[in-house]
Formats: sequence, C-alpha cells, structure tokens
Amino acid sequence: MTSWLTLSLRLLLSWMYVTRGEFVERPRDDSLRSVAEEETVLPCRFQPTDSVVVQVTWFKQTSDGWEQIITAHRVDGQTAFGTWSGRVRFKSSNPTVDSSLVVLSTEVSDEGRYKCHVNSYPFGTFDQEVTLTVWTIPISSLDAVTVVEGQSYRQAASCRSLARPPPLLSWDTELSGQSVNRSWENGAVTAHYSLHPLRSMNGKKLDCLVWHPTLTGPRRHQNQLVVHFPPDSEVSGYSGDWYVGLERAALSCVSGGNPRPQLFTWARLGEALPEGAIPHPNGTLEFGRPLSLSDGGTYRCVAKNDVGVGAAELQISVTEFPERQTTTTEKTLMVVVGVVAGGLLILMLIIIITVTCHQKKKNKMLTRELTEKKEEISTLSRQASFRRMNSVSTDARGATEESIPLRVDGTLSSLGGTRLPPHVPTPSPILQSGELLGQTDEGASRSASATVSPRHSSRRSYPPVTHDDDGDEEDDDDDDEVDEGLGGRASREHPDDRESQSSRSQASEAHSAGYRVTNGTVRFKPGTNPTVVSPHASLVHKAQIV
Repeated sequence: MTSWLTLSLRLLLSWMYVTRGEFVERPRDDSLRSVAEEETVLPCRFQPTDSVVVQVTWFKQTSDGWEQIITAHRVDGQTAFGTWSGRVRFKSSNPTVDSSLVVLSTEVSDEGRYKCHVNSYPFGTFDQEVTLTVWTIPISSLDAVTVVEGQSYRQAASCRSLARPPPLLSWDTELSGQSVNRSWENGAVTAHYSLHPLRSMNGKKLDCLVWHPTLTGPRRHQNQLVVHFPPDSEVSGYSGDWYVGLERAALSCVSGGNPRPQLFTWARLGEALPEGAIPHPNGTLEFGRPLSLSDGGTYRCVAKNDVGVGAAELQISVTEFPERQTTTTEKTLMVVVGVVAGGLLILMLIIIITVTCHQKKKNKMLTRELTEKKEEISTLSRQASFRRMNSVSTDARGATEESIPLRVDGTLSSLGGTRLPPHVPTPSPILQSGELLGQTDEGASRSASATVSPRHSSRRSYPPVTHDDDGDEEDDDDDDEVDEGLGGRASREHPDDRESQSSRSQASEAHSAGYRVTNGTVRFKPGTNPTVVSPHASLVHKAQIV
C-alpha cells in the first residue's frame, strides 16, 4: 500500500513539473567550480505553465540546516540576510523571471551546497540545488640560500605554494642535486633543493615551477644559485718587454673570487717595494716614474674577500735596451707573403700535374700510333714475302746468291782460257767443283759455288779443243763466247764480270801453268802443285737459274 502511494506521489510531482513548469539552464551534474576573489553566478531560472511566480529564495546548507541568503518578492522586493548582505544580489532586475544568484567576491568559505526555492500560485513551490566548489590561485614564493664552496651537502633553495586544490612544484635546472617535497591539509606545498656546493655552480639556473588548474601554464620563479668561494688571483701587465726608461709601467692583480675582493696587498719578495711604486685599492701597482734596473724582482699580490684569500707571484726583469718588437705592419706583410707563396706553390703544383697528365696522354697516343705502324709494316712484310715466294723471276741478278740455285753453263776459264770438251769423265783427282771468288774495285768480295754434274755436262755442247805442240789447249773463240743460260754474248754479262776480266785472265794463266789435258781430261802436271787462286782474283761462272 505504501509503495503504491509513493509511486502515485512521484507521478503527481512529475505531472506538476511537466504541466505546471520547469527549471531551464541547469548546470551539468548540478555542480559549479569557481575561483576565490572572483565573481560567481549560481544559475536558477523557472518557466511556469498556467501559474505565476510569487517569491524566490536562496538557501545555503550548513551543519544546522539551511541558512537563508536572500529573497525576492513579487510585490515587496529584495532582502539579503546576515553576513550575506552586500555580498550577494540577483542577476536580473526581475528575479521572478531570472532567479540566478551572484556572489560578488567568492571566498573559500562560500564552498558548499545551495538551493533555489520558487513559490508559484496556485501550484505551490519548486526547488533546484547546486554544489559550489571554490578554488584558489596559488600563492607561492622562492627563498634562495647562499652556499660556500667546500661545505657539506645542504639546501640551496626552497619553494613554497598555497592553493585549493594543492599545487604541484618542480625545479628547472641542470645542477646535480635532489628535491624533497612536502604538503599540508590547508593546501600548502613546499619543495627544498639540496646539493654539494662548487664554484662551477655559481650563477647556474635554479628555477621553481608551480603547476595548478587555475593557471594556463606553469608559473616560473627564476633563481640563480649563489656560491661563495675564495679569490683566485693572477698578476697581469708584464709580458717580458720592460726596459730602462719605460714610462707608465703598471701591474694589475686580477681575481675571480665571489664576492669580489675588496682588499689588495702588494709586496716584493726579499726587499721592499721600489720607490715610486704606488698600490691602488682596485689592485693596480703603478710605477709613477721611468723604470730602472733596480725595479726588477719577484712581485706578490694578495687578494682577500669574505670567504678567504688568494695570492699570485710574478718575476719581473728590466733590460737596459728595449727589444725590437715585430710591428703590426710587418706581421701583416709576413702573412701576405706567406699567402702569396702558398698560392704560387699551389699554382705550380697544378701546372706540373696538368703538364704531366698531358705528356702521359701524348705518350700513350704516340705508343698507340707506333704499335699500329709496326703492325702495318709487319703485315706489308709478310705480304711481300708471300709475293716473292709465289712469283718466278728470270733475272738472276735480282735475287740473292743464297736463294738462287746455280749450275755450270759454259766453259771454266781456269786453265789459261782453254775450254773443257763435252762428256769429259771426272775421276776422283779431277776438279769437279770450284769456289768462284770475285772482288770489285772497292774491295768487296763475292763468292758463289757451282757444281758440275755429268747430267748437266751432257746437255751442253762445247767447242772443239785444239792442242798445240806443247800439249796446251787453246780456245779460238774466246772473244765470241756465248752465255746460253742468259741468251747473250759475253759482252752482255753482268757488269761485275766485265770489271773483273783482268783478274780472271791472271787466274787462268796461273791455272794453265799447273794443269794439262790428256784425252779430254784435265790433270795436274807432274812435279807441280795446284795453283792457289788469289783471293783478289775472280773466277767467272756463267750460270742460269734452275
């Protein structure tokens, strides 16, 4: 029974909302988010159906119930209550039409649940609730800590932030250290960065970044680490060129300590500072007079700051005469000469390389041409040789003696001009072959060999041989001798044969003195030796090519 009653009531209320009116522009999930110290609008707009809105009232939920904030009557106007007075108002000048509530300066304490209560006539009241969440913009700070070189591991910077919801803190740095973060219930967060201090860390970036939903990006707190360290002194102003009479000579004590040194002390080891040497508070030792030989020595500079001291020494030598220094013009000239020399060297190398490549190319072309010429000459030589072998020449004088076979054709004029008879048998002691030597007027020697064979002898016809009373043979036709092989008379013989006729005559006389003819056979005379033919004598053999 009770369940049916509850269901009927819900249906009635739904019917009333649908038929009697409804709230429009409702917030999503009935929740809003706002930022402290900014204006906040709580939406509430009711559209009635066949009814009239008489009064609108806003409430805030507390631990004791609902606290009334402000009300607006159709006839009596607006009224704010308690501490809300002056802090809230309706958004529209006609609250019965648009009942949205405006909180002028939102506070963290304003966070909670609110209700918009609408009274209509004649259909009663209608309610709409909304939850407000208030965020705060982070309030953050960075505290830098000055550290000293050589100290133990310690805190170098601290970053704090407070906001709703709690923010997130981080560090942007390249230093080698470690961060420790802490948070509290009120939304406060802290971050401490610790490291081992070194002078190389001085001035390095150590920024704190604050991240929060109310910010479009991280909020950066810039910071540079400060590390104090003792001075590191150095003496400058002397480059080994001091001489007697030099004016305005000075030494400077340069130091890189942190903080910068404020006290400088000058001294000369083993003796006092020379007269006229004036120390200045900025660390300069100035010679107020021209230098002398006594100004030499070892000078010491001591710099002091709040952390410690630093000292530096320098040996000073003063010469009698100034050393010649190379001027800027001379240096420039030397550089120009060096550049020109280098350019010429590079140009020479380029020319040499170019000429060498050209010569190599030319030599290759000449070698190729020479090879082609050799091949051409070799080809022509082989062709000429083939033509000589395949051709038949009838001119014996146009061939070499080694390549022309010879045979005796004629009479052997070796025995005083007598001719051998035909068909003469040749026993073993008889001369069958002879070596014919010839020599020209210039002293050149010629030789040939001819072999007399019986077959060849049978083919030849010799003139008759006549004998005188002394048994010698005579040739009546010496002047009319004909060369059958060459087809002409003796007067048509080779010019060399004609030039050596006198030599052949002498050789014939020498042979005729040692030989005789018996029954057609040439024999040695008893008691005589064969006559040796002089090498300068010429024996003429008439031959023809076989």
